[in-house]
Amino acid sequence: MTRSAHIRRETGETKIDLTLDLDGGGGAHINTGVGFFDHMLTLLARHSLIDLTVQAVGDLHVDAHHTVEDVGICYGKALAQALGDKSGIRRYGDATVPMDETLVTAAIDLSGRPFCVWRADVPKETLGTFNAPLAEEFWRAVSSSAAMTLHIVCHHGSNTHHLVEGIFKAAARALRQAVELDPRGRGIPSTKGVL
Repeated sequence: MTRSAHIRRETGETKIDLTLDLDGGGGAHINTGVGFFDHMLTLLARHSLIDLTVQAVGDLHVDAHHTVEDVGICYGKALAQALGDKSGIRRYGDATVPMDETLVTAAIDLSGRPFCVWRADVPKETLGTFNAPLAEEFWRAVSSSAAMTLHIVCHHGSNTHHLVEGIFKAAARALRQAVELDPRGRGIPSTKGVL
């Protein structure tokens, strides 16, 4: 069974081509035109072990907002497509990740119900050309488009780069668990019979 997806999205603001493979090795080929975001997507692939290819062209003369949000939409849709009916997956995943002075927890339920709880006070700082609060926009778009429940909690931290990187790494590790096939699991992991 192939658990992969290819999503294309073109609007008046962005043009995105995204491919992922849930059973990859964490390979990444990323080009969004936003250097720090490319870095975050690369480590998202590496720590989730989900192969990811992203080619994005956006209205960066305005700012990076549309590009980041639309990549999140495409990533979420690709996750949903690649998961199919979610038969045999673990469904839940969580991870607490330290990044020097920062500590972040992410918890995921591939529930079919989009919900994002964001408890991370990310400073309004620009990292390269990436406005740090766009991290929340990305993960809210992923949660909504993948129809998954996502909780992000930053316990403490002061360096903005570390905060955002910790969030992406924790979410990646949680996602890795949630999409993994459970060798003991049979069918859809819900008493309702559908997710």
